[in-house]
Amino acid sequence: MKILLVEDDKTIASGLDYSLQQDQFSTILCYDVESAKKIIQEQLNDISLCLFDLSLPDGSGYELCKLVKERADVPVIFLTAVDDEVNVVMGLDMGADDYITKPFRIRELLSRIKSVLRRYQKHSQSNSMIELGDVRINLLEGKVYKHGEEVVLTALEYRLLLVFANHLGQVMSRNQLLEQIWDVAGDFVNDNTLTVYIKRLREKLEDDPQSPTIIKTIRGLGYKVGD
Repeated sequence: MKILLVEDDKTIASGLDYSLQQDQFSTILCYDVESAKKIIQEQLNDISLCLFDLSLPDGSGYELCKLVKERADVPVIFLTAVDDEVNVVMGLDMGADDYITKPFRIRELLSRIKSVLRRYQKHSQSNSMIELGDVRINLLEGKVYKHGEEVVLTALEYRLLLVFANHLGQVMSRNQLLEQIWDVAGDFVNDNTLTVYIKRLREKLEDDPQSPTIIKTIRGLGYKVGD
């Protein structure tokens, strides 16, 4: 997932940029409104979330938020050094999804980012298909299609696929996957069983299960679906 970060304090910006990348996000870093506007106009379709400092040398995060919300349904979080109710309310009224006051802990910011992304993911998936390359998941029907043909999955295989789909672009450890699927079918799911289900999913969904492009193995960390 790609985050647009706009922060004029280069020390803060560098630290945030590094921390976001360490947490498996890709980033686009801007220091002013002018350069951020260019990115919004040219690359907004590729951006999953925006982090805007309110106070910028050539404008404010408000105008960037307005520009984003006019063009796409992309979440915006404000970074502000002004713990002022009027500023906060103004930002939220303009469509911002959250704000965080400096100084803040990076773990708190990451938690806020993931919370906002989860809300957007649930909203966007409520009445739509999830697409993973040539694979489509119809949430309303509870069915999966590849090249337009239905792929029959067991309840646990379907649940495992949904876990991946709900965490697109995120590396999921084996423990995280086990925590979310172990009791779905009322059966005990251990580490070996998880390996079997991932293998079965790949056999049903991948063009070449030996060289998977949908469910990718991230060596030493786990698995990832999506960029």
